[in-house]
Amino acid sequence: MATFRSSFSLRLMVEEARKLTEHVGVHERIDTVLHIMGDGFGGTYGKGRPLVDALEDVAQQCLLHEEFELAQRFQRFAGYADGRLFLDTIENYYDAEARRRSEKFMRRMAALGADRAVDTLEALRAENPDASVTDCLALFRGIARSTDHLGIGDGEGGIRLSVKYLKRLQEFGHMELVLRDLPRPASVETARMMSEFLEDADAGTLAQLLELRARRAGLASLRVAVDSPESSEAALHTCLKNQEWIFGGAFVAELARRQYAPDTILDIPLLRGDGSLHVVELKRANIEKLVIRPSGQLMLGAPVHRAVSQTQNYLRTLDEGRETILARYGVDTRRASATVVIGHPRYVSDGVTPQQVTDTLRTYNAHMARIEVITYETLLESAERMLALSSAEQTSGQVEGPTA
Repeated sequence: MATFRSSFSLRLMVEEARKLTEHVGVHERIDTVLHIMGDGFGGTYGKGRPLVDALEDVAQQCLLHEEFELAQRFQRFAGYADGRLFLDTIENYYDAEARRRSEKFMRRMAALGADRAVDTLEALRAENPDASVTDCLALFRGIARSTDHLGIGDGEGGIRLSVKYLKRLQEFGHMELVLRDLPRPASVETARMMSEFLEDADAGTLAQLLELRARRAGLASLRVAVDSPESSEAALHTCLKNQEWIFGGAFVAELARRQYAPDTILDIPLLRGDGSLHVVELKRANIEKLVIRPSGQLMLGAPVHRAVSQTQNYLRTLDEGRETILARYGVDTRRASATVVIGHPRYVSDGVTPQQVTDTLRTYNAHMARIEVITYETLLESAERMLALSSAEQTSGQVEGPTA
């Protein structure tokens, strides 16, 4: 059950975001958000599904005007209103004063940790004056492992952890994941070179490096989900959300709104450069009857035909509602195209080889006009090639340097 949220801070951030665009259509949708929230009379602000939908509508309108950073901002606002993000997280992004307070808190915690580390080493030295570096490492490893066994009790007549501190623990959990994933220099010289590179690198270069790293992480998560036979469609959808680059360079962004007609909820709606819609329909990777041979000849199994029929119905509904959808949401759905992602050769039975799966799908797609069927293997391999090409271009740009 969703825990909808709203607050004075959110209203202030929405009002501030309104100043960042000049597009009338975006202003109108932001005004709708503010109307739903109200003026906070009595200390309460409007919330619920209408507020979430209105914030997502703003994000989508921003995407249509290629204001991608503003779209991401309102998608995060919607995540807070929908109960998926804490207010602290949003404020760290878009409230400078709140960010300064958070950074001050983190610095204090880092300093506190360093002080405790010094105290610990002093105690070790007092107990064992001849302690070596190895002894120090063993001590701190023991401390780190012992923290997993620390607790605050069951709360019966004792301490109860407040929501505020639960959020802090979540923040530290995210920090730990980030720190654990940072590259470790192999030597002091490597660390020095890395430091010099970071000092000289411009913001654009660093942004590209971070984007490549994020894409690699996203692709790795998708591969893990595909390799797990138990992965559901929802799990695969989670890995592919906001990863429109995986589907190719023809798509500008993933749209925030997934429903444009009654009883038609799209898995991943993508926006093409010309403003038209492309639908991605996701099915499970573990499909045993993806390709069958009932009479010696290979053909696609029933799960594929059901998925394609479902997608055809989506496209027909979008065609019929084109005028209304275009006027209301600014998305052209007439003659929209679609991709069905289903199955993986590793799960196909009856001795069907991966090449036979590929050939059977190629034959089938040759007779299709608006819908293409691909496997997760094809999706992953295509994304890997795109990522390798992007990495090569990034490396080449760093080596050659800026040109006059």
